[in-house]
Amino acid sequence: MASQQFEPPSGTRDFLAADLRQRERVFQAARRVFERYGFEPLQTPAFERLETLTGKYGDEGDKLIFKILKRGAHEASGEADMALRYDLTVPLARVVAAYGSQLPTPYKRYAIGPVWRADRPGKGRFREFTQCDVDVVGSSSPLVEAEVVCAGADALVAMGVEDFTILINSRKALTGLMQVYGVPADRAAGALITLDKLDKQRPADVAAELVEARGLDQGTAEKLVSDVTADDATDRMRAALKDSPEGAEGLAEVDRLLELAGPYVGEGRIRFAPNLVRGLDYYTGAIWEVVAPGLPGSIASGGRYDHLIQAMGGPDVTACGFSIGVERIIGALGAAGDQTDHIDVAVTVMDEAYVTDALGFAQELRRAGWAAEVFLGASRKLGKQLKWAADRRARYALLQGASEHAAEAVTVRDMETGDQERVSVGGLFTALDSKLRM
Repeated sequence: MASQQFEPPSGTRDFLAADLRQRERVFQAARRVFERYGFEPLQTPAFERLETLTGKYGDEGDKLIFKILKRGAHEASGEADMALRYDLTVPLARVVAAYGSQLPTPYKRYAIGPVWRADRPGKGRFREFTQCDVDVVGSSSPLVEAEVVCAGADALVAMGVEDFTILINSRKALTGLMQVYGVPADRAAGALITLDKLDKQRPADVAAELVEARGLDQGTAEKLVSDVTADDATDRMRAALKDSPEGAEGLAEVDRLLELAGPYVGEGRIRFAPNLVRGLDYYTGAIWEVVAPGLPGSIASGGRYDHLIQAMGGPDVTACGFSIGVERIIGALGAAGDQTDHIDVAVTVMDEAYVTDALGFAQELRRAGWAAEVFLGASRKLGKQLKWAADRRARYALLQGASEHAAEAVTVRDMETGDQERVSVGGLFTALDSKLRM
């Protein structure tokens, strides 16, 4: 029990310097891509009002919301009124509902930040993890889907993921399929949530749940599962939706997206997937997930959600987004290894009398734009201080012993070659600047 107090809560992690630097490089790669596409950043609170989040993710999603109990005088009630954000999409919808008149139209935003799920932790699955999103609000143009898909694909490549496939389907096509199979409208959403489990459960188990939990008859459930998982599922779905106006419209939108984005995403990286079902209730049009060889589940997802902002009390504006789950990507990149950033100059302190000089050297270097550190240990042994400089991956070390101090000079040591050069204090910064720019 004593050791547990020093461990992070289950499903969360501590990130030391090497891990943080690796993560920041991945995030920065995504930021550069998103800003090239004209997306602007947005940051929202880590927690929201519980009522803001509930009812947006379906019954299964609502169970995973991390609720925060009432505080202060109400702490004994056992009731919750706040919750940690489940994703970055619903907070975006709230922002647009609140600040719509102050935002450009269309509003193109990106966000990178932690989200939380009250889920059972497992391999590659955490309770706290980072999402990386781009969204466009306020345009129904098919170019929007193409833009966010291309931006997401470019971000994945920039992050270091070259081999991936974007699977495309349409919520309209799936709704049309429910109609064709005679699934009542009040059961369709639940049936789609169950179908969304096809990538995790056996088809027979999904069919059984459609019967037992969603109220479909045995024949309909089995045919539905069979048709969306068959080798010729694409042909079956297109044939089934010929007489469904909504379903046919959804397929046309998928075809248009493939036509627009396909040439730019890359050969073989994007295709229609009739068995793809996004379980979230708020999707209204094209939907997608991204899978990569060797990685479990999906590494990104998204789609069009045209009524979520209105559901938040805002205007009825269209929206579309692409969300990258960066944890699996970072995990696939391997251990952070030696990600320690080097410093330009390590300033040794050979005698207590020279502390002021050492600090002055470091400050001048920092103000000139170079990374410099002063030795903060108690030892005045040169060997120990040079080892510290090597551990900090310094390019140069400044040495000032009694002879240098008397001559108003400093010895500059090249930490890679071991070469040393004595320079005057007055010429030190010119000499270092020249060396560091090489």
